[in-house]
Amino acid sequence: MALKYLVKVLEELGLVSLWASTIDVKLLCSQRFVRLFAYGGSTLILVSYLQELGISKEKIGLFMTLTLVGDTAISFVLTLFADALGRKSILALGAILMAASGVIFALFGNYWILLLAAIVGVISPSGNEIGPFRAIEESTLAQLTPAANRGDIYAWYSLIGTAGTAFGLMTAGWVLNYMILDLRWGAIEAYRIVFWAYAAFGILKLCLTLALSRAVELEKKTVPIQDPEAAPLLGDGAEEAEPKKGNWLLSKLPAFSSESRVIVINLCILFALDAFASGLAPLSWVTFFFHEKFHLKEGVLGSLFFTTAIIAAISMLLASSIAKRIGNIQTMVFTHLPSAIFLALIPIPDSVSIAMLFLILRSCTQSMDVAPRSAFLAAVVLPHERTAVMGMVNVAKSLGQSSGPFITGVLAGKGLFWVAFVVAGTLKACYDLGMLAVFKGHKTHDDRAEERRSAEEERLRESEDPDER
Repeated sequence: MALKYLVKVLEELGLVSLWASTIDVKLLCSQRFVRLFAYGGSTLILVSYLQELGISKEKIGLFMTLTLVGDTAISFVLTLFADALGRKSILALGAILMAASGVIFALFGNYWILLLAAIVGVISPSGNEIGPFRAIEESTLAQLTPAANRGDIYAWYSLIGTAGTAFGLMTAGWVLNYMILDLRWGAIEAYRIVFWAYAAFGILKLCLTLALSRAVELEKKTVPIQDPEAAPLLGDGAEEAEPKKGNWLLSKLPAFSSESRVIVINLCILFALDAFASGLAPLSWVTFFFHEKFHLKEGVLGSLFFTTAIIAAISMLLASSIAKRIGNIQTMVFTHLPSAIFLALIPIPDSVSIAMLFLILRSCTQSMDVAPRSAFLAAVVLPHERTAVMGMVNVAKSLGQSSGPFITGVLAGKGLFWVAFVVAGTLKACYDLGMLAVFKGHKTHDDRAEERRSAEEERLRESEDPDER
């Protein structure tokens, strides 16, 4: 009996699905941990590093905005052609760019050189995903995972990434504390060690990418010529795709069904709104807010944001279980809305303890929408569209997010840092309600396929001879 309940608990937590997944799924999750570990360390000190170089808050905000704009353009191109050129190749290229960015940040202090490295390479201003990685990985996970297990796999994929950020923040914070306070290193010298480590993690990520098998590539299905009488009434939607015309480059573009176009437009608008709100309060600015207003040291900051990230990671497991019961959209909205409210409250108290409390309360639900959102996005479009659609959605999010850091930098320079938090929380609440209004009750392709199977089984039962029943 005890074993039965243990298995049930493991199933609810998604561990059974993770254990049964392929080695490629585990490698993709490992890559995400490595990548987000590096992002966490660099995000903790990015604003402080640029300020130590004598750069104003306004220019730091512009730096972060232009970084996101450059990432948007590069990610859009790479994810759009990833399936045709090879997912593994694009992931490897991204890892190389990540390592190169770390080396340049460790060697140079010129604003324009660092800006070029951040735009062309991979540097995360927010501690969250940047570059083509996530869209390609999530599309690949959907391909490698049965539909029934996708929620669990996405939950662990997100949790592992958030845990990576948490450990990166804490590790960088206390290593910097040791170098600055105990070894008496200068701040710039210590910060550059973090960027050397960032480059090393880029190389490690490249090694993990090269270990992936060919199973991660898009399955190319050849459609045999059939007798029209024997052709199935319902296909996978690929028949709606318009034939490719023109040159070789255009032939590599995926085709979208008319239904998917409408869905993608709605998703891009809503996700861009949420991303703009996130851009007003990215992790790098939030850490700087606590550093500037409450004079917290790097070690304390690292521990604080380690705690919030771990809480956010654990909450993702609950999201997967909730989504199985009330659906992805309802889970996204009802878990994300409280975090938006607490985000708006963070700058109001003058007490560091109360501000930390609001930050921690926000972390309890801020990431619970991530896995259900990925599962919904994977199910709502056709398989051959996933990589491109996820890339387009990420581009919309990056574009929406790009202007936020600059606006926050201007507000911070004028002593209005608190406005960014309040506006960000309000806009995120609008996004949640918008998702509920547009997509509540929307049926995914998996839902429709299940309904067709049920209807077919019912029809067969009804057509059986009564004597055989």
